[in-house]
Amino acid sequence: MKTYLTYDDVLLLPQYSEVTPSKTETGTKLTARIKLAIPVLASPMDTVCEKEMALAIGKLGGYGIIHRNLSISTQADQLAFVLKQKINCGAAVGVGPDMQPRVEVLVRAGAKEICVDSAHGHTRQVGEATSWIKNKFSQIEVISGNVATKEGAEFLFSHGADCVKVGMGPGSICTTRIMSGMGVPQLSAVLDCVKAAKKFNKTIIADGGIKTSGDMVKALAAGAAAVMLGGLLAGTDEAPGKKIKIKGKWFKYYRGMGSAAAMKHGSAERYGQVKTARKFVPEGVEGVVPYKGKLADFMAEFVGGLRAGMAYLGAKNLSQLRQKAEFIKITPAGWIESQPHSIKRL
Repeated sequence: MKTYLTYDDVLLLPQYSEVTPSKTETGTKLTARIKLAIPVLASPMDTVCEKEMALAIGKLGGYGIIHRNLSISTQADQLAFVLKQKINCGAAVGVGPDMQPRVEVLVRAGAKEICVDSAHGHTRQVGEATSWIKNKFSQIEVISGNVATKEGAEFLFSHGADCVKVGMGPGSICTTRIMSGMGVPQLSAVLDCVKAAKKFNKTIIADGGIKTSGDMVKALAAGAAAVMLGGLLAGTDEAPGKKIKIKGKWFKYYRGMGSAAAMKHGSAERYGQVKTARKFVPEGVEGVVPYKGKLADFMAEFVGGLRAGMAYLGAKNLSQLRQKAEFIKITPAGWIESQPHSIKRL
């Protein structure tokens, strides 16, 4: 039996460096068209990315994908709103009956990139949806997912995907692994799928499981072109979740797209389920996350962690980060030692 690893199982060895954090370059190329100043995408979740988030993260140099738990016209209007501000963003579609009309309306609204969004991307339906979009609209770039194996990534690339989302079950509000017994620890999933990306000269996004900026450094060092964030962005002002005060502290509502609430709202098909509330098998939960304030303030610290990690490895850019990266496997005691300890935190 093979052993698969996630971010908390490893650290990166520091290297000789003449690089300071302020001199690092965090730009990345996701597709032929999508070039980002920071390697961060906002997840197409209904408590994470609508037009406000897509606009804000785009202004910071990242990229937002507007979720599909919206009517076709509303999603298209939100996309058009962002594009009119000269900020690029994408829109998510599923593989259900409304896929083709949704894509057609989004393209008319100005979409240049479409995300085929499914919990299990290594399926005939996702492959066919990806191929249909590429054949129907040759100018559209397609991000497809999600997968967690080299074979799954190869499958989507062979159907025309320009970029593949990697991650099945690592998210903070995802219960897919508990409910189904299926999944791949995220670091190993990224390392495996990068092999497929290199074979097709394409890229992958590490989607889910990012808890800290250090996790992002590890994902990028493993070969991901960018990371996709959900829970870490859900607490910001620009996320659409409701702001809630609990015992004097502020939080924001956050739910998985596989939660019963989200599926009732429209995302059941993402998990291959019928839209009948009594028949839902949830693969996610709902709850609250700490309120973080403005996205720009959070991202300054988060990307600052990436720059620090690059400097520790002597990497001026993300290409050098991947070249210089050397992972070491750590023990549970090593992980505990990595956390703040022997202090009462204020």
